[in-house]
Amino acid sequence: MNSFDFTIGAIRATAIARLRELSLTPTPALDCDLLLAEVTGFDRAYLLAHGDSLLSEAQAAYFGEYLERAAGGEPIAYILGRRSFYDLEFVVTPDVLIPRPETELLLEQALRWTEIRGVVTAADVGTGSGALAVTFAFHRPLTRVIAIDQSEAALKVAMHNAAKNGLADRVHFLQGDLLEPVQAMGMKLNLVMANLPYIPTVEARSLPVSCYEPMLALDGGADGLDLIRRLLIQLNHVCAPQFLALLEFGAGQGEAILELARQSVPEAIAEILYDYAGHDRILRVENN
Repeated sequence: MNSFDFTIGAIRATAIARLRELSLTPTPALDCDLLLAEVTGFDRAYLLAHGDSLLSEAQAAYFGEYLERAAGGEPIAYILGRRSFYDLEFVVTPDVLIPRPETELLLEQALRWTEIRGVVTAADVGTGSGALAVTFAFHRPLTRVIAIDQSEAALKVAMHNAAKNGLADRVHFLQGDLLEPVQAMGMKLNLVMANLPYIPTVEARSLPVSCYEPMLALDGGADGLDLIRRLLIQLNHVCAPQFLALLEFGAGQGEAILELARQSVPEAIAEILYDYAGHDRILRVENN
């Protein structure tokens, strides 16, 4: 391989073209730059401005390994072992779902609601990596935050992320099914946040990400609403008289979920919030 083959510009162009051709990601250039940044230690701005700079043979070899994994469909976050969420960084492993930008909308709603409420007790149901629970605790130091997950492996990742961000003593972890651990302890919640599995079983098993992300975090049952349906009913048993529940769901499920909310929590006000792309995305249930 001649020296030109080792320039950032040449390697980057070849890698982007390959990822774009495979159509595995909507952001081939960004994915490529994240991998290049990992092996070189340079940020994206440097990579774009120094296309003539040479990679060492070792750097080129590491990048080649990463690129092969990405070309095989492995998510970039798993290759790097981390993903940013809101303003914090989280370790991610195949035991947890990769945090999505859409979930930041749910977090923003929770932060807005608690801004003037002082001490509240909040739960993140199906916490996974702990992104919601840890970030919320970081921004609301007066709140008591409980993170719940059925998966012991996921809870270990979430606990690590809480410690990594200096919040090991602020987030309390419980293993169990949805809100059952909270109900068993007789606790009352002011805020419930949940990004539960909402993809119908048949669709979930056919998704490329199902080869890498845990099926437990993807499969929402026959219609995708099994866990959401159960969680809505549980709100009646664990929430304080004044509460807010925020549930993320898949685009197009809003009408069905709104009807479920009105049936399950009839005294509360339920509404659908939309993401920046105009898709129905968050169920907001508030009782005053």
